[in-house]
Amino acid sequence: MRKRTNPKGRQNKPEPQQAALSYPARLNKFISNAGICSRRDADLLIAEGKIKINDKVVTELGTKVEHGDEVKFNGKVIKPQNYAYILLNKPKDYITTMDDPENRKTVMQLIKGATESRIYPVGRLDRNTTGLLLFTNDGDLSQKLTHPSYKIKKIYQVELDKPITAYHFEQIAKGITLEDGEVKVDDIAILTPDKKSIGVQIHVGKNRIVRRIFEHFEYEVVKLDRTMYGQLTKKELPKGKWRNLTEKEVVNLKNMS
Repeated sequence: MRKRTNPKGRQNKPEPQQAALSYPARLNKFISNAGICSRRDADLLIAEGKIKINDKVVTELGTKVEHGDEVKFNGKVIKPQNYAYILLNKPKDYITTMDDPENRKTVMQLIKGATESRIYPVGRLDRNTTGLLLFTNDGDLSQKLTHPSYKIKKIYQVELDKPITAYHFEQIAKGITLEDGEVKVDDIAILTPDKKSIGVQIHVGKNRIVRRIFEHFEYEVVKLDRTMYGQLTKKELPKGKWRNLTEKEVVNLKNMS
C-alpha cells in the first residue's frame, strides 16, 4: 500500500476510450451512451414515457434509434458521446459532486478539460477522504462498479488517533453491526509498529462506511486514503492529478465479476 508518484506530475491529454454508437441503436443504449443513466434505468425512463423520439413519446422497450433521429429527455435533446474513463487521485477538501450551491471546491474542478464528454463520478469519497475516484459516462459500467453484488475490491489506508487494540481488530475482522446493518470487511491488516495505520479491504459501498467502522469503537480517523479501486492503483498518479484509463484497464473493469 506504499504510495508511488510520478515526479514530473504529468497528466494524459484528453482522449476518449471508445467510439460513439453505431446505428440503428437500441434506445436504452443510446440513453446510456449519452451519459444519462444505465441501460436498466433507461428502460424505466422509456416505460414511464419520459423519452421522445422526433417529438413523439416512446414507451416500447427495444425501440431503435436511427441516425439523425432527435431524442429528448425532460424536454432536452440528448446526444451520444464517446465513452470516457478518467481516474483521479483526489486530494483533501474537495467534495464529490457535480456542482455545489455553497461554492465549495468540487472534484469536477480537478478534471476540467479532461474530456468533452459529460462524465460523472462513480460512487463518492467524502470531503476529507483522499485517493482513487473514477469518472465516466458509461452508465452500465458505473452501475456495475457500485452494485454490491459484484463485490468490487476497494482498499483503504486508515490512520487512527491511537493504536488499535487486538480485541477491536478481531471484532472488525469478524464483522460488526452498525445502525444500518451488519458490516464485514474482506481483509484487514496492521501496517505500522505503532498500530495506528491500518489497511482495510472492503466491497460494501455504504456511506462513510470505513470511518463508521472505526468510530464505532471510538477511534478518530485522522486520515483516510483509497489506494486501490478494483485493479486500479495510484501508481505514478500524484495527488490532485488525473489520467485516462488504458484500453486494457477498461476491459478488465468490464470483465470483473
